[in-house]
Amino acid sequence: MMNKYVLGLDFSTLSGRALLVRVSDGKEVASAVHHYASGVITGHLPNCTPPVKLPANFALQDPKDYLDVLKNAVPAVMHRSGVSAEKIIGIGTCFTASTVLPVESDGTPLCSMPKWRSNPHAWVKLWSHRAAQPQADLINDIAFKRGEEFLKRYNGRYSAGWFFSKVLEIVEKAPEVYDAADEFIEASDWIVWQLVGHSRRNNSAAGYKAMWLKDKGGYPRFDFFKALHPKLEHVLDEKLGKLEVYEIGANAGGLSRKGAALTGLKEGTPVAVGLVDAHAAVPGCGVIEPGRLCMVMGPRICHVLLAKERRDIEGVGGCVEDGIVPGMWGYEAGQTSGGDLLAWFREALPAEIRLEAERRRLTVSRLIEERAAALKPGQSGVLALDWWSGNHCVLMDPSLSGMLLGLTAKTQRHEIYRALIEATAFGARKIMETFTKAGLEIHELIACGGLPDENKLLMQIFSDVSGRPVRVAESAYIAAHGAAMHGAVAAGKTAGGYPTLHEAARHMAHVRAESYRPHKASQEVYNQLYAEYEKLHDYFGRGTNPVLKTLKRLKNGAA
Repeated sequence: MMNKYVLGLDFSTLSGRALLVRVSDGKEVASAVHHYASGVITGHLPNCTPPVKLPANFALQDPKDYLDVLKNAVPAVMHRSGVSAEKIIGIGTCFTASTVLPVESDGTPLCSMPKWRSNPHAWVKLWSHRAAQPQADLINDIAFKRGEEFLKRYNGRYSAGWFFSKVLEIVEKAPEVYDAADEFIEASDWIVWQLVGHSRRNNSAAGYKAMWLKDKGGYPRFDFFKALHPKLEHVLDEKLGKLEVYEIGANAGGLSRKGAALTGLKEGTPVAVGLVDAHAAVPGCGVIEPGRLCMVMGPRICHVLLAKERRDIEGVGGCVEDGIVPGMWGYEAGQTSGGDLLAWFREALPAEIRLEAERRRLTVSRLIEERAAALKPGQSGVLALDWWSGNHCVLMDPSLSGMLLGLTAKTQRHEIYRALIEATAFGARKIMETFTKAGLEIHELIACGGLPDENKLLMQIFSDVSGRPVRVAESAYIAAHGAAMHGAVAAGKTAGGYPTLHEAARHMAHVRAESYRPHKASQEVYNQLYAEYEKLHDYFGRGTNPVLKTLKRLKNGAA
């Protein structure tokens, strides 16, 4: 019997990855990465004369970089694998979100046109673009006063990084761009458009980023958008193209002639509807039922839990029906500081530590982790708050900042490093307890992403702090792997794929047999430290002492 394969494409913040996966057992055959030429654009627009300086908190991208992934990474992975295009039965894609771009009716991005290239609002606004905070504040204020149902699903706070905050920012700051755009579209849907030749909006991005509620008939009413801005009254009909939203795993169409030319693959190959990258990772880890918390651990940490019912839960940034796994409500929470917090600390280490790491043929990460692992829980004497980039859950307050408590003149660097790891685990436990207090079950943690393999101490501390076993996904490319599984579902059983995502996960998703188990003695100490963390969490985070906001206000005023 001929082996059949699916292709997963993961468009992350700085690069795109192509991963070829065998359908029968999920074996990863080959991968290739293409790094974006323009990366994240935060200073000046590229190739503009005269130079165009970007305002504060802008984070843009060039959609040409996404097409270059199709042109370079896909042929590369096919060449490395030796697999012929005829054996590819499906393609799945996933993308950062909310990553939004204005386009013409044929999908041409405005920023690719000379007329608009020097206007920052015509470019892709990346998920990390935060200049739309005033617009998000307005959305939250009006939605609260009107009692809009979507706001409850986002726990009362619509984010500056999400779809309609960015659209409203364009209306207010660059109405000429708004008028010129035929559509505003998530990059996850735009890349599928480039592959199949037509637009298909996915329920993953629409539900978690764009106010779309399946059980309430879709988007908010026209009068809500009119209350935001008169030009937005008919935004749904005028700027979102066809309003139909497609469920993840659905077949978006066959690879078009253009898509086949871009990738070198066979015209007509089924392409799945797009989805959010972190959400692709969940079934990629084999998490398709309640009780297992999936932790997508990279620069930030995304926590996803599935349940058969919907509940309003404090601080949960999204709750969408069928948005991650069909037949389930997907709850999404997150920590804004994860790998980036630890990387920030490592980069500040002195040259002597780097020299020792070089002498011992270790990475700086391994050396500082080794020293931190030699400490017992509580031995550092340091306690931290993990809010270096604000708090996304449960306080949902981006204005908060981090804290170190217990420093002395004898505090060692590896003691601070361990305290930062512990604070990250305490923040995760706070999220878990928020879920369990609402009646949702968590009996096991499944970790994926870059951090689990980079930092084994982190995984053990997560187990000790949470009191639960932690298992790690087999794939190092979990989002691309999950996207490939969606490609197998889009292909369908008759083509050699799978009828459902559940069935695809049973055959194609793998976690390692070994797990991290909580140590009883460590648990007892961490329970005491966590109690102190909670006191700091509420004291500085819930308004009793606003010193962190005062410090930020003074800093911004002096800048």
